[in-house]
Amino acid sequence: MSPELQSLIDLQRIDAALIEARTRIAAHPQKVAEADARLAEAKDVLDQAKDKLRISQEERRALEKEAAVYQGRLAKYKDQQGSVKTNREFQAMGHEIETAQRELSSAEEKVIEHMVGADALAVEITAAEAAFAARQKEITAEKQELDAELAGAEAALAKAQAERGSVASGLPAQTLNIYEGTAKQRKGIALAQATRDGLCSACHVRMRPPVFQNVRANNSIIQCESCRRILYYIPPPPPVPPAVVVK
Repeated sequence: MSPELQSLIDLQRIDAALIEARTRIAAHPQKVAEADARLAEAKDVLDQAKDKLRISQEERRALEKEAAVYQGRLAKYKDQQGSVKTNREFQAMGHEIETAQRELSSAEEKVIEHMVGADALAVEITAAEAAFAARQKEITAEKQELDAELAGAEAALAKAQAERGSVASGLPAQTLNIYEGTAKQRKGIALAQATRDGLCSACHVRMRPPVFQNVRANNSIIQCESCRRILYYIPPPPPVPPAVVVK
């Protein structure tokens, strides 16, 4: 194979490495953002559980104040009931006592409900805290891996850029222009291997026999007449000799 054609093959390999490195670098911010979003989701679950407990505790304190008011009212009515002079006043005071007792019982029942609910919310918070801690550990490790991946991609990019400059500088300007123009038109793939039966492996169009013969020689820049990619040929490996059987 001619050194020029080999350089083009090397250049395409390097360009593929450049594309891969740049793709990995470009994807890094999105991957970090997705990791942060998963951590924020776990934090939201924990915050919501804590908010529910806080609201429940505030409602419980308000109910306890109401119960204290009803308790005071009930005690006052009971004291007053002993000093009434008529049966009608006694019955009216009894009605007030019954109402205050009912309101007190209702408030106390709601206080108990909030106490029971607080126990369940405490369990929910504990589970959410454990889930958040686990997710935080997971995301920390993932972001370390992402940072290492970014550093590797940046190193690969720098290496490929240096290698590309060295290879490209050794090519004739006309050949380099053909390569880069074709790569631009063909999504970065400027070269294609010729198959053993004379097809372009990229567009699958059969070459004319004289063209295929020249491609097989690998000593000149020949473009596919269909897709315009630069063609090269890799001959089949030599046949493996049969094993000698020793009798």
